Amino acid sequence: MLKIKRVPTVVSNYQKDEAADEPVGCGRNCLGACCLNGARLPLYACKKLENPGTGEKIVIGCEAREPPVAFLESLVLGEWEDRFQRGLFRYDVTACETKVIPGKYGFVAQLNEGRHLKKRPTEFRVDKVLQSFDGNKFNFTKVGQEELLFQFEAGEDCEAQFFPCMPLDADNSPSVVAINVSPIEYGHVLLIPRVLDCLPQRIDHKSLLLALHMAAEAANPYFRLGYNSLGAFATINHLHFQAYYLAVPFPIEKAPSKKMITTVSGVKISELLSYPVRSLLFEGGSSMQDLSDTVSDACVCLQKNNIPFNILISDCGRQIFLMPQCYAEKQALGEVSPEVLETQVNPAVWEISGHMVLKRKEDYEGASEENAWRLLAEASLSEERFKEVNALIFEAIGCSNQEEELEGILVQQQHNPSGSLNRTHGGRITNGTASECLVLQ
Repeated sequence: MLKIKRVPTVVSNYQKDEAADEPVGCGRNCLGACCLNGARLPLYACKKLENPGTGEKIVIGCEAREPPVAFLESLVLGEWEDRFQRGLFRYDVTACETKVIPGKYGFVAQLNEGRHLKKRPTEFRVDKVLQSFDGNKFNFTKVGQEELLFQFEAGEDCEAQFFPCMPLDADNSPSVVAINVSPIEYGHVLLIPRVLDCLPQRIDHKSLLLALHMAAEAANPYFRLGYNSLGAFATINHLHFQAYYLAVPFPIEKAPSKKMITTVSGVKISELLSYPVRSLLFEGGSSMQDLSDTVSDACVCLQKNNIPFNILISDCGRQIFLMPQCYAEKQALGEVSPEVLETQVNPAVWEISGHMVLKRKEDYEGASEENAWRLLAEASLSEERFKEVNALIFEAIGCSNQEEELEGILVQQQHNPSGSLNRTHGGRITNGTASECLVLQ
């Protein structure tokens, strides 16, 4: 008689080996309570910093030493390379073709044919910017601890500190840096603030300041951090920023801008000119905290009004680009051109900033500045709606009375003496047509 031995199908690196001894915890070595006991990671505590600078010492363990060149950079890339060698990524991003597209702005095109098939799927609604955390869906407490690189926190000392092996404290939720298993570039990582607190994907003041600290500590203008809100192509509803190195200027960084207002704390807010996605640029301020708080106030305003947005943290934390967008809304309404839809490109923070991750070889080979512009323009708010959104932002950050500098926005307000822009319940704009693409709850 022929006997067939049953062998379990292996579908996951964490699948239980029935022949092995019973593992500790759930067997996945995750960040859940089942596996966290005894977990340890390096800890990088950045220096207390008001404005980005260089040349400070770093404390390794308890001994003060001169830091190696770009210590944080070497830590990120060294740990990332270790995970690359261990085969933890879903594809080899170093094999993806990349080129700078000829033209005024120098859009960067990458051919990444497998990313959209191998990245983790979106598991939530795309028409609501604020959604509750759902522990049943994928979140970063479910990743394997081998995907984590180190803990990162804003220190209280004037010197950075690095501890090679520190416990993960469940009672004091750590912020961690992890690999992005579906990377866009070499060194693509995630900054996950207070990972065990299970915060949903929404900006808060403390978390944005942490991201600015990381940008300043990296001290490399080619290291940028990005953020996607829900509805603006975040794919996981667990608070996180993305970051990677790309040694060319982003087109958005080269776009001309026009000053709109300066806050009491000295933060200058400008509007980008001649760029396909209408955006704001925040820079300056008397401290990093001032800059971070101003942008956080603006983001909280957008979140409350259900307006999707992306953020790019640039120039070592000195510049922050805020890009409200409406691509997902237009797509749902059937208002995106068929040619753009066929590219299957979702314009998230990196694409809007000018790093075009293309999924089809024909799009890569035919990439042009005109095509990039056409695709990104589909994500932009109309001029009228952008002015309305700006008015909401300026009101939220306490700048609505600076009449001499609000120009076009004042014209909009003059038609509505109440200054409410026809909002209901103190928040959402409700008088726009569908074509103006503001996502409504």
